[in-house]
Amino acid sequence: MRKITSMTMLVSLVLLILNSIVLYVVPEGRVAYWADWRFWGLTKTEWGDQHVTIGFLFVLAGLLHLYYNWAAVISYLKNKVKEIKVFTLPFNVGLIITALVAVMTYFHVPPVGLVLDLGAHFKEAGARKYGEPPYGHAELSSLKMFTQKEGIELDTALSLMQQAGLRVSGGEETLLAVAQNNDMTPQQVYQVISPAKKPAMSVNGAAPVFPDEPKPGFGRKTLEQVCTELQLDHAVIVKGLEDKGLTIAAGTTIHEIAETNGREPMQIFEAIRAVVLGE
Repeated sequence: MRKITSMTMLVSLVLLILNSIVLYVVPEGRVAYWADWRFWGLTKTEWGDQHVTIGFLFVLAGLLHLYYNWAAVISYLKNKVKEIKVFTLPFNVGLIITALVAVMTYFHVPPVGLVLDLGAHFKEAGARKYGEPPYGHAELSSLKMFTQKEGIELDTALSLMQQAGLRVSGGEETLLAVAQNNDMTPQQVYQVISPAKKPAMSVNGAAPVFPDEPKPGFGRKTLEQVCTELQLDHAVIVKGLEDKGLTIAAGTTIHEIAETNGREPMQIFEAIRAVVLGE
């Protein structure tokens, strides 16, 4: 049983490392679900499930391993006169190392902070590669709700899908169901129906309506990209933000602009909205 326990720990550790690496580089959930991201045929959710169950197996095997090797563990806790002492030198070193990593993680201090930054870089790269959904879990919305939120003519969207050879039952079907029934991703279905999107205009038809909240991935986009998506005059927006005391450098992302000015990305969004609405 000792050998089985040790081998179970070894194999589960290898799989746990593999799961951890995959989950470390996988795109954000909203991006992964939107693009139907897969690795070795498994989705983000399925990799997460594997991580949880294999993790439990590793913990169980570890507890059994501890039970079978309890005498050795006790010997590590003994001092030179063979007295059991929890805070021995090996224990103290292990405790300090663990505490240091925890504290450095909390304060985002290098080199531990670099691990977090690298993970964020992988997720940002995934968002750029696969694209952001219009809103969180958009793939779970019915076509009727999705087209309504995105300003798309439902009848035109259904017609475009039929012309593209997609099987669709009607407006009550979810975007995800349409994608799965046609061996596509929700993102690809959206690309088919996006030509039916109506230009966002104000009541008097004079200017685009500004949204009440930013779309996913707003912080990763440059101000130029945001202005293009929202049909705004970039020069006017920059001037308006500078008049509000913000420092704007060319080519910087919203997140970088926020950091430079000691703000949050949402505050930058609100400032842009105020400029557009003349507040």
